[in-house]
Amino acid sequence: MRILLLADIHANWPALSAIDEDFDVCIFLGDLVDYATDPSPCVEWVRRHSTLGVRGNHDHAFAQRVPVKKLFGLSVLASATRSIHLHQLDRAQTKFLSRLPVTRRCQIDGRRFCLVHATPRDPLDEYLGPDQAAWATRLQGIDVDFVCVGHSHQQFVLQVGRTTVVNPGSVGQPRDGDPRCAYAVIENGRVELRRKEYDIDATIRQMRHSGLEPQLVELAEHILRTGGQVDTQKWERFNGVRPAQ
Repeated sequence: MRILLLADIHANWPALSAIDEDFDVCIFLGDLVDYATDPSPCVEWVRRHSTLGVRGNHDHAFAQRVPVKKLFGLSVLASATRSIHLHQLDRAQTKFLSRLPVTRRCQIDGRRFCLVHATPRDPLDEYLGPDQAAWATRLQGIDVDFVCVGHSHQQFVLQVGRTTVVNPGSVGQPRDGDPRCAYAVIENGRVELRRKEYDIDATIRQMRHSGLEPQLVELAEHILRTGGQVDTQKWERFNGVRPAQ
C-alpha cells in the first residue's frame, strides 16, 4: 500500500502539478488556499484524487469568511490573496473546504492513523515543529500508529513511543530553506520524505496576472525562492503593506 501525504498547498498549482507519484491512497492535511493565487485547480485536484482529507486553518478562515486580524508580514499576503480567491472559487469549491473535517481517524492497510492539520490538542492553529518532548505531551491518550500533520511548513518524521509523527512539509510554500515542493510517501509502514523542483517562475507570473500588489508579489517571490528564509529587513519593509480594498 502506497500512501501519498500532501499538506499546505496554498493555491500554488505549479508546485502541486509537479508532483508525479503513483499512489493507492492520497491523504490531504489541510490548507489549499491563501499565499499564492491559483486555488481552483488545486481544489479540483484534491477533490478528485484525495482519499482522505482534513481542514486547515486557512481553509476554515476562507470558507467561514474569517477576517485576518494581524495585517503584517505573511498575514498581509494571506489577506490579499484571500480577497482574490473570493472571485476564483465557486460555491461548490468553497463548500468542499467548509465540509472538510477538522480531525480524522482511519485505518489503512492494518495501520491506525490520526489526521490533523496542526496538533491533536489544537487541530487548526498550534504550531509545533520536530520537538519530541512536546509531541509526547500532545499524543497522550492517542493510540495510533501514525499521526500525520502539516501547518508548520517543515518536513519531519519523529518516533514518539509507538507512534510515528509525520509532517510532509509544504507543497506550495516551504519554510525550511529548501524551495522545492515537499511531500511524503508511506509505503508498507516506511516513511520517505521527498522534494521536487517546480516552476517557481510560473507561480510568480500567475500572481502578477492576478492583480496582486507588486510589493506583495515581491514578498511572495522572496519567500518561494528562499524556502521561507525572509530576513528582518524584508519583514520590516513589508509590514506597512496593506491589501487593496
